Amino acid sequence: MVPTKEQLSKYAHLTIKMGVNVQKGQALLINAPIEARQFVHHLVEEAYEAGSEDVQVNWIDEVLTKKRYDHEPLSVLEHVPNWVVERQMTHAKNGGAVLNIHAPNPDLLEDVDAERVAKASKARSEALKDFKKYIINDKIQWSIVSVPTEAWAKKIFDTDDADKAVEDLWKRIFQIIRVDQDDPIQAWKDHNETLFHIRDYLNDKQYDALEYSSEYVDLTVKLPENHVWAGGGAVAETGASFNPNMPTEEVFTAPDFRGVNGTVQNTKPLNYNGNLIDDFKLTFKDGEVVEFEAGKGEETLKHLLDSDEGSKYLGEIALVPHSSPISQSELVFFNTLYDENASCHLALGSAYPTNVEGGEKLEDEELKEKGINTSLIHEDFMVGSADLNVYGVTKDGDQEPIIKDGEWAIKGA
Repeated sequence: MVPTKEQLSKYAHLTIKMGVNVQKGQALLINAPIEARQFVHHLVEEAYEAGSEDVQVNWIDEVLTKKRYDHEPLSVLEHVPNWVVERQMTHAKNGGAVLNIHAPNPDLLEDVDAERVAKASKARSEALKDFKKYIINDKIQWSIVSVPTEAWAKKIFDTDDADKAVEDLWKRIFQIIRVDQDDPIQAWKDHNETLFHIRDYLNDKQYDALEYSSEYVDLTVKLPENHVWAGGGAVAETGASFNPNMPTEEVFTAPDFRGVNGTVQNTKPLNYNGNLIDDFKLTFKDGEVVEFEAGKGEETLKHLLDSDEGSKYLGEIALVPHSSPISQSELVFFNTLYDENASCHLALGSAYPTNVEGGEKLEDEELKEKGINTSLIHEDFMVGSADLNVYGVTKDGDQEPIIKDGEWAIKGA
């Protein structure tokens, strides 16, 4: 199936109205691969119809990205021009919204020296750290969606038939993102209400810790005082609601980064900067990764963990039922936006300051005092499975089920 204009328009309408929710007179920056050209045309039209002004598109060409890594000296890869930073910062300071079309080729940089990729990525993260604060603190609306590209679709379905793979991936995306329903916007409102119910339940409980157990996980995670669970839609500083991730099936919070102990093994591959990391195991002691190993991408994992002081600690814990629509597809998407919503997951690196009461007003050192991790990176990896149990530990030491055999144990979830 090649998506019709009506289907693309319907997806674009959902993205603009429920995803980034651009407001009248608000600027919009769209970051997109060149293969998403048709979809972006619909997005821009929808943005203008919503009253947006100053709609800009930043095109990404993975072929040129690969050539850059192959040929540029490291000194150039590590240099982020001032105009790149200024463009992002000016847009954010003026209250502009940001929409990312995320559809990476999982194998794009597999034959590039992992150190070159790591150093270039770190340089960009350092240069844009102030811009990142606008995102992680929900100062502006932002959202991420995906569309099929040939390389990505062929990887998912393990085929050389690009046309069939892209057709199949469009079908999957329209189902998962609820575009195939009569009223996708109402379907998303209903879905958000379910996530809000779980979020509110966990916020009322204020558990002292979580206990994870399965074939892959044996982990205790301390929770900070006054932690805040989030999930579904969010609200920007302006009061505008938005959905940061489409799809989303998670509720999440920040751990006390100093209080994580035990071992975890991944249950889905991690696509990190165009390289796959798989069959890996992490051992935590007092929050820090003290041992690691990987069957694939171990050197890339090492560079990830060495990114900065906070990259060996957790910044997010997220709960997702094993029966989520993404999980039911029985596909590995090699795309964190999708795979993280098929599985309970953890994130190495920075926490969202909004996951602790008043955190959006705190500086990094103040956040760390409360147990909220700070880092240049934020990388989700999947640990969920059909046999996963997650218990909330009360301040009195009692255990209460939250996830039982991979599914919600919360009434009404």
